[in-house]
Amino acid sequence: MIWVVGNVDGNAYKEPFSKGVLARSLRVSNLGLDEAHEIANEIEEKLIDDDITEITVNDLANYISRYLNKIDPSISSKYIRWRSVRKSDEPLIILIGGASGVGTSSMAFELANRLGLKNIIGTDMIREVMRKIVSKELNPVIHKSSFDAYESIRTPAIRVDAVIEGFISHVDVVNVGVEAIIERSIKEGISTIIEGVHIVPGFIREDLLEKGNVIMFTLTVDDEETHKQRFYTRCRQPWVKRSLEHYMENFGTIRKTQNFLVDQANIHNVHVINNADFRNTIDLMVNDIIEKFGGENDDNQKGVRNND
Repeated sequence: MIWVVGNVDGNAYKEPFSKGVLARSLRVSNLGLDEAHEIANEIEEKLIDDDITEITVNDLANYISRYLNKIDPSISSKYIRWRSVRKSDEPLIILIGGASGVGTSSMAFELANRLGLKNIIGTDMIREVMRKIVSKELNPVIHKSSFDAYESIRTPAIRVDAVIEGFISHVDVVNVGVEAIIERSIKEGISTIIEGVHIVPGFIREDLLEKGNVIMFTLTVDDEETHKQRFYTRCRQPWVKRSLEHYMENFGTIRKTQNFLVDQANIHNVHVINNADFRNTIDLMVNDIIEKFGGENDDNQKGVRNND
């Protein structure tokens, strides 16, 4: 048994070395699942060969880094920088926006799995809470979908596209809940991924986004036919209540909201990713997070209770 010794807020702890936890951390370096597990197994064997039965968290990280450096210095560099992200005192808040059907939910799940994060909140769930608070008579827009909310606008604006006006009205209400979750996550130190169509650049308070630990992405599906196919895939699932016909009838307005989201992202310098290939999207997001939030390794920061 190899024991990993660490310290949290002045309290020492000891836990067994885990190849599974290490393999998950190695995947942040864009390694495939099999390769990550293979390297984790090799590292465990080397620890045993070196007759190491107890090692501190920081010494283990340095040990792993040196081993990775022999394989590929770029992998070692990404591992070190991810360690600095995990050791930061600040929680990591990731915002993933995109029009209906582009895959924000799927990417949030995959990203959480890659990064070892546990909290994912969809803006559709926030919207459902808001619907309980705000009656249909008081605000009919929130009781529609984001892409057909324009149908409930009582007095449409003259100079604003009706679809976009409805979308903006929809986002404005849900955004109250989004900002509240960001604020609480920061206050409580809880790393969180918030995903959904209501994550729109320019609509969330700037003072929240100015924090280096809050990172936003806008996903798209540039090819229209590929975008349509995503709805076919979604509607095959038994838990999806809306019919494929509903999405196809509103496909033009969905594409219009995507164009608006991209325009907003470009204005506010938010990374736009064409989600044509899921693995490539995850790799791009992970690299961006490490670049923006992962600085040099600092052993004086508080550690996290993981032997990776």
